[in-house]
Amino acid sequence: MRKLKNSELNRVDIQGYKSADKTPIIVVLDNIRSLNNIGSVFRTSDAFVIEKIFLCGITAQPPHKDIHKTALGATESVDWEYVENTLVLVEKLKVENVKIVSVEQADNATMLQDFKVNKNQKYAVVFGNEVKGVQQEVVSLSDYCVEIPQYGTKHSLNISVSCGVVLWDLFKKIRF
Repeated sequence: MRKLKNSELNRVDIQGYKSADKTPIIVVLDNIRSLNNIGSVFRTSDAFVIEKIFLCGITAQPPHKDIHKTALGATESVDWEYVENTLVLVEKLKVENVKIVSVEQADNATMLQDFKVNKNQKYAVVFGNEVKGVQQEVVSLSDYCVEIPQYGTKHSLNISVSCGVVLWDLFKKIRF
């Protein structure tokens, strides 16, 4: 085996990304405080050709050097928008027939591996604050609550890790 050079990866440029067929997933960041986490979510969203990211509440917006440090330019490729109130956004998306999926530990949550997708449906996946999680009001309005199974001693994963796990799983289910 030989490691590939970046020039051998055949990645699209920003214009190619903008015109590419997007995965029908919207990412909603609900009051994320870490700029490094925000940047990581942009980079992961770019990898899976996610349609859009909504930055809500206290979630910082590009341009910012700490977001850029982990996004590595993905703030230029992935469409994003700031919306102050996550609940207002969720209500609007529901009217547009987007299914809301909160990633949260909740009663009656579906384990990620058991979550079934409709390939013709658009989903908004909500990731919550590093300490408080997704706001209860948003969880209550969600069509689904999905939990990432964990078997160790900790109660949660970092939001950027959660985002990578969930987006990869949904991407596979929708695209393959």
